[in-house]
Amino acid sequence: MKVHVLTLFPEIFDMLKDYSIVGRAIDSEAIEIEAVNIRDFSTDKHRRVDDYPYGGGKGMVMKPEPIHSAIESCKKDNSRVIYLSPQGKIMTQSLVKELTEEEHLILLAGHYEGVDNRIIENFVDDEISIGDYVLTGGELPAMVMIDAISRLMPGVLSSEESYEIESHYEGLLEYPQYTRPRVFMGKRVPDVLLSGDHSKISLWRQLSALRTTFMKRPDMLKEMKNPKEQLNLMDSMLKLIGKR
Repeated sequence: MKVHVLTLFPEIFDMLKDYSIVGRAIDSEAIEIEAVNIRDFSTDKHRRVDDYPYGGGKGMVMKPEPIHSAIESCKKDNSRVIYLSPQGKIMTQSLVKELTEEEHLILLAGHYEGVDNRIIENFVDDEISIGDYVLTGGELPAMVMIDAISRLMPGVLSSEESYEIESHYEGLLEYPQYTRPRVFMGKRVPDVLLSGDHSKISLWRQLSALRTTFMKRPDMLKEMKNPKEQLNLMDSMLKLIGKR
C-alpha cells in the first residue's frame, strides 16, 4: 500500500520509519509512506497557504489552490482521498480493515480553522475522525490511522502478536492479561489460567471479554453480530468455572 500524507509539517512523519510495528511494515514494504509539503504548492512568494475566512470569524482557513495541487500531484485512478476531520465519521476497527484493501491512500492533514470547503466537497472521498474532540491539526490523526492500518497488513505481525485477539477485532474489548508473578501485592492470577485446560481458558477469555466490554464500553455491544449467542456463551462459561 502507498500512503501520501499532505501536510504542513512533513518532517513529523520521518519518525515513523523507526517506530515499532509501523517501522517494520515500512521495512517489509507492506506499506510505503510519503509526506508531501502543501507549502511547496503555494504560488505566494511567502509560501502562504492560509487566508482570512469570508464572512469574518476567528482564525485562518487553508486555501484551496495549494491543497488541490498537492492532491493532483500524487492522485491516481486507484486513490482514496481522506480528510482527517473532527466532522468525519469515527474511525473504527472495521473501517481500518476496509482501508487495508486500498492500494493508495491520500491523507489530508488540515490545520488552522480547517480547509476551504470546496476541497472537501469536490476532491475528498471520505472525512474521518479519530474521536469527538479537536486537535491542532490532522498530523496526529494521520499517524494513528497509519499505525492502525500497518498492523493489519499481511505479514507484518507475527503469530505471537496476532491482531485477532486484540480489543475491537471482533467487536469486543480484549480479555484481561496476566503474567508473572502469580501473586502481586496479594492479588492472584485467576486459577483458570494456570489450569492447563485450554478449552476452559478459551471460554474464560471470551466471557471476560464480554464482561470487560459490558463494564467499559457497553455502546460497543450494539454492534455485536450475534448478542444472544454471546450471552449464551457467557452463561455456559459461568457454569463451567463454577460461578453459578
